[in-house]
Amino acid sequence: MKSVDRVRFITHKGKQVLLLDFTNCAPEEVKSLSEEAERIITAQPHDSVLVVADFAEAQFSRDAVARIKEVTTHDRPFVKRAAWVHTGNLPKVLYDAIKTFSQREFPTFETREQALEFLVAD
Repeated sequence: MKSVDRVRFITHKGKQVLLLDFTNCAPEEVKSLSEEAERIITAQPHDSVLVVADFAEAQFSRDAVARIKEVTTHDRPFVKRAAWVHTGNLPKVLYDAIKTFSQREFPTFETREQALEFLVAD
């Protein structure tokens, strides 16, 4: 799947959401998609982007997690709300490291649909 297919805006219940589809990605793909996501998010107005990051079955390396930490710190002013999907494949220690480094909360969900519902709820 090309990165343009994996990082794209979708509409859910009339609201625009940036989908970051990391499903089944190898660590190098996680890194490159994170960079693409950063490019798109930081081109949007401040406090405007709803983001769902689906990490189901993705694989992580130290470098991939470091890149996620950098991106989630840099794009923080642009993100209104974010939600993550993962299937226990992201170890808690790495998830906590990303949250601490970026000083952000990333509510996690078991399914993309649950995450999307959270994002569009008022």
